[in-house]
Amino acid sequence: MSPTRRCSRTACGRPAVCTLTYVYADQTAVLGPLATYAEPHAYDLCDVHSERLSAPRGWEVLRLATDARHQGPSNDDLLALADAVREAARPAPRPAAVAEEGMRETTRRGHLRVLTSE
Repeated sequence: MSPTRRCSRTACGRPAVCTLTYVYADQTAVLGPLATYAEPHAYDLCDVHSERLSAPRGWEVLRLATDARHQGPSNDDLLALADAVREAARPAPRPAAVAEEGMRETTRRGHLRVLTSE
């Protein structure tokens, strides 16, 4: 199985470059960049079929700008992802001690603490 998605048009084996979705309430066909995931109600189209796309009479075709040079995540996307992973891996700050005067924490098990008087 190929890792690239193929055009949804019958008998077309070209790689998909755009995703077509319909907004029935607005009578609009939206053609935009290739979606991250294949959705059951969206159609992936190759460059040839995306250029030839037409909509039913009375419908509007909305073509979102696609950059053919941009085929993957940018450096900014990768840095943002790395920052998010670092943030998630950081240990949670410990809550301030709620022990009364003269008490000290001796051991801890999970969220439970053992306090002894000094």
